[in-house]
Amino acid sequence: MIRQVDYFDKAGKDNTQRCIEIVGALVDEGFKHVVVATTGGRTGMVFAKGLQGKEVNLVAVTHNMGFGKPNEDECSPEARRELEALGVKVFTGTILTRSIERSLMEKHKGIYPAYIVAETLRLFGQGIKVIVEIVMEACDAGLIPEGADVIAVAGTGRGADTVAIVRAHPSNRFLDLRIKQILAKPSEF
Repeated sequence: MIRQVDYFDKAGKDNTQRCIEIVGALVDEGFKHVVVATTGGRTGMVFAKGLQGKEVNLVAVTHNMGFGKPNEDECSPEARRELEALGVKVFTGTILTRSIERSLMEKHKGIYPAYIVAETLRLFGQGIKVIVEIVMEACDAGLIPEGADVIAVAGTGRGADTVAIVRAHPSNRFLDLRIKQILAKPSEF
């Protein structure tokens, strides 16, 4: 199999449109599940509109409640309603490589396994780390099937700059998850 890989000169939202084109072509090939990272809902909406009319299970994964500020949801109720009206399943939950260990690190110092995993994945770029997290989170929530090859999309900061095909598994089977193909990522990050 031969596939084109897009390497972007820089990370960030300027690559979103090309990522939508890549994902659209993959859906046309027969991929049925797309998982997109979205903080406030904007990236999820752009992908929902870009994939309109295609047979796809689109899941948007947001940050957990309180990620930025206590008791705050970065994805507003309006954005959530708009996503759902576009047929998007929205998941808000704990970022798996952050969770309880982050709080232990801040209080007691030191380093913990989930943080080591996150930092190792970041060697490939922020988007690859996020892709691994959101696929497990969506699988944990039952929004994508375990064992399916899914398209995952994430970015650095805002928008999208990373696309990969991932064999989905829930977090309790993290070591079974496979990043099968990387189709786009920034070369500078």
